[in-house]
This record gives sequence, structure tokens and C-alpha cells, in this order.
Amino acid sequence: MSRIGKKPVDLPAGVTAKIDGQKVSIKGPKGELHLSVHPNIAVKIEDGKQLLVSRHDDEAENRALHGLTRALLSNMVNGVVNPFTKKLEIQGVGYQAQLVGGKSLNLSVGFANVIKLPIPAGVTCVVPDPTHITLTSCDRQAVGQFAAVIRRVRPPEPYKGKGIRYEGENVRRKAGKSQASG
Repeated sequence: MSRIGKKPVDLPAGVTAKIDGQKVSIKGPKGELHLSVHPNIAVKIEDGKQLLVSRHDDEAENRALHGLTRALLSNMVNGVVNPFTKKLEIQGVGYQAQLVGGKSLNLSVGFANVIKLPIPAGVTCVVPDPTHITLTSCDRQAVGQFAAVIRRVRPPEPYKGKGIRYEGENVRRKAGKSQASG
């Protein structure tokens, strides 16, 4: 049996779970999340304090789905209590980010045009200064995906290190061409 899948997911105080067929809803102080569970996986609430995940048989796909479903439910429970945060930093002369009306993120990162990215529903974007972006949401997947979309606009390059990177990300630097002595 899956080691991760057989661990119950504890529901902290203030968090409620509701199961409607194969749909699981988790509601907490910071938001509400929904998950459609695969038909081969069963989720049940035990004593109103724990979620238990089980599978119908031991096929390889179902074993993988067992641990995955439990991990997704655990992330949902954690997210509605303590929202997930991703921080990005922009490096490069003149490179900057700007928040427009709380609905769009404008990036000036060395292209002729400003890159305009709509902020997905459920994700909160804060730009404390032009070179830092903070994303927050109770949905871990939404935060990570939007952070990846922002980073993909101008990934850090290895020669000067210019671009958009996660805070604390280590970018391997390469030596440039050396002048031939002759």
C-alpha cells in the first residue's frame, strides 16, 4: 500500500470537508477549494476530523493515484489555513514589473513591447517594488503555475544573470568569451 496514501489528512479547527460523489470540497478561513477525484479512488470523512483515501485494487495506476490524491487533499487543507506564497525577483538594468488595476501584471524585461499577463482568479499578486513580485493563493498549483508563466517570459541567462528568477534561486554562471592573446 502507498505509504503516503494510507496516512490520514487531519482537518484543523475551522476547516470543513464535504464529499459529493467524486467531488471533494475543502472550506477554510482563507478560501474554498474543489477537487475531482479519479473514479478508482475513494475518499471518506472519518469523525469529521480526518480524510481517508483508499483505492479499489493494487494496479500500478491506482497505486500512483492513491498517493497523489492524498497529497493533493493535504495541500488543499494546508492552503485554506496558510496560503502558499511564491516570490520572484527581476534582475537587469531597466527590467521592472508593474501591477495594473489588480488584474494585470505588466513586465518590462528588455523586449520592444511590455508583456501583459492577466492574473488568474484566486491568485493575489503584490509588487512591493519594481524588481520583486509576490504571489499568494490557497491553491498551490495555481500559484506555482502563474509563477512559472512569469518566469518563462524572460528566464535568467547564464552570462550576466539578467531575467526573472525565483527568490533565492541559484543561477549557474558561465564565463564569457575570453580575448585571444596574440
